[in-house]
Amino acid sequence: MSSLNEQIEKIVKANGASFYGTETVQEDGNTIFRVYITQEGGVTLDLCAEISNELSVFFDVNPPMHGAYFLEVSSPGIERKLENPTHFMSAIGERVKFKVHGGDKEKGLILSADEAGFSIEKKGEPVRFEYANISKAKTYFEWNKAK
Repeated sequence: MSSLNEQIEKIVKANGASFYGTETVQEDGNTIFRVYITQEGGVTLDLCAEISNELSVFFDVNPPMHGAYFLEVSSPGIERKLENPTHFMSAIGERVKFKVHGGDKEKGLILSADEAGFSIEKKGEPVRFEYANISKAKTYFEWNKAK
């Protein structure tokens, strides 16, 4: 039997998008089950609605959790968590902030990523970090300030 995430990924891929991940959050006393998707060129509201409709039918038979919840399908956004090698590989060329076990905070432009770790540019030189040493990471957007 395949996992819930594998089933969600099949539905998302059948609609021409990529599955990024899920999260469950509590907001205003409601439980929200979020499904994040990405697509080359960006995610549209129509795509989110189509995938949401298909997931709703699937979740009627295979609920993602016990109790009442709201389903949301969206892009993970320009600033998003990086939680696995696929996330880092898809973020090559983007800026990342992360925390190294032991408390050091780092940030830089992702130059490369593979199954074991990633490299950022620091002072014009590539510096490699292993995922096993990272406690938290997310992309960030640097807004250009008008002069």
